[in-house]
Amino acid sequence: MTNPSVSVVIPTFNEAASIASVIRELPRDLVQDVIVSDGGSTDGTQAIARSAGATVIDAGRGYGRACQTGANAAQTSVIVFLDGDGADRGDLLANIAGPVLAGTHDFVLASRTRGQRDPGSMQWHQVLAGRIAGWGMGALYGTPYSDMCAFRAISRDALNRLNMQEMTYGWNIEMQMKAARAELRTLEIPVPYRCRMGGESKVAGSLRGTVRAGSKIVSTFVRVASQPR
Repeated sequence: MTNPSVSVVIPTFNEAASIASVIRELPRDLVQDVIVSDGGSTDGTQAIARSAGATVIDAGRGYGRACQTGANAAQTSVIVFLDGDGADRGDLLANIAGPVLAGTHDFVLASRTRGQRDPGSMQWHQVLAGRIAGWGMGALYGTPYSDMCAFRAISRDALNRLNMQEMTYGWNIEMQMKAARAELRTLEIPVPYRCRMGGESKVAGSLRGTVRAGSKIVSTFVRVASQPR
């Protein structure tokens, strides 16, 4: 591909150890702009990201808020989201964005649980949560997801149609539920998954983080499921 045509949004909060590597791993022949949507990092993440070539915006706190703020600033019609901890394989971005760019799909989700995972890269409760959520979404909408991975691509038109509301860790499951409910052309692609490059996971790194994120995911599932189709 000769013309870069994808915007990449990376929500961050204290990812100084990994953010430069994440940005540099992206295939720049495909990526037009990289937006680091920061939630108030105190470890120098913003300066490192700028030095690596990204546009940095102050999104305020909240994972979903960072994703939405970054998407609003994106310059292209196809937006890719991935985490800033280095666990997602940004060099495989073409695999995720390709079907959306080709126009065959509206929404493509990376599946860690169907791909090859490095030992320790996912905790057992993360795998289980993805399977339970996938079962629930399949029962509701007939779209059986296997994961809630942050690595995903969606067309801007499709994202706008979803009218995303969740500004916390429920963002990913809200997107998947609304995509299924809207009958978007959706595809899951198995991807390899690594251990994070540094720092501590905001979700799986502590009991408090796990409980907090889990409660947001559950409450989001209930809220979206109760809405009319």
